[in-house]
Amino acid sequence: MAPMAAGAIPVIVDIDPQTFCMDLKAVEAAITPRTRAILPVHLGAEMADMDALMEIAERHNLIVVEDCAHAYGARWRGRGAGTIGHFGSFSLQSSKTLTTGEGGVLLCRTPELAERAASLIDYGRPHDAKEKNYTLGANYRMSELQAALGNVAIQRFPEQASQRQELAAYMDEALSEVEGVRVLKRDPRHTTRSFYRYIFAIDPKSFGATHLPVIYALEGEGIPAEDGYPPMHHYDLFQVGLSKLPVPSAFPERFNFQEMSFPEAERACEREAVWLDEAIFRAGRKGVDDVIAALHKIQENASDLTQAARERGYE
Repeated sequence: MAPMAAGAIPVIVDIDPQTFCMDLKAVEAAITPRTRAILPVHLGAEMADMDALMEIAERHNLIVVEDCAHAYGARWRGRGAGTIGHFGSFSLQSSKTLTTGEGGVLLCRTPELAERAASLIDYGRPHDAKEKNYTLGANYRMSELQAALGNVAIQRFPEQASQRQELAAYMDEALSEVEGVRVLKRDPRHTTRSFYRYIFAIDPKSFGATHLPVIYALEGEGIPAEDGYPPMHHYDLFQVGLSKLPVPSAFPERFNFQEMSFPEAERACEREAVWLDEAIFRAGRKGVDDVIAALHKIQENASDLTQAARERGYE
């Protein structure tokens, strides 16, 4: 939505099946002389390849805005998520691992960019005493109460993030021993992991079921699980005739997804991806052990689950 609100056209690219983050070849192929920015999303417990993305951006003179809503405390080669691109955007919404109820944090590479951003969130008022002109802005300011909540939360966060990193490694190891489960690839340059959701993939053939029956069965075993986001090109926001924003209607040829191909995103979202709530990890190793025990139980009954899913229409 943010690019469209700024009058730009978002160009969707497919994902890397190993990480569920941006496919770098697809990024390169999507760049045209009209491209202005790249918006990588650090998803689940993974980070986009920031070395390659920054090299691409510098070669094409593009701005990079990191979406770090899932990546508080994560580090790439020792550098914090959100500090590598020109901007780093963090959500403080109520379900996030660091929350103030609503709001967010924006990191800016230069003081000049920070002044521009500060103006946009304050009705366009200039934040440089020498500047006389207003920009087009709105009221995106946080309240003092939200800031106070954030100050307390951030003091607790390092210990919480350290625990999540330890348990994510334990989950990787435990899941790797479950037939039909694929652990997403961990890049060694992703030196510190901190996550909003832990994501793994089901191989329907070897596991014996697609992800939805597995997710419903996990829920039945008391494990908070979901199938995550739908493929982005299916969002109503981008559909000509459905979107309430003017850009899709003004440029329908740029939103003709029937003529575009995103096979890896569709496979992940519609058949493979299982998202585990970070609350599981608050129970320590027992939370991980409960997930593994539930998966073994589910796999033993995979054929019955698949049949039940067919009968209920959600296979």
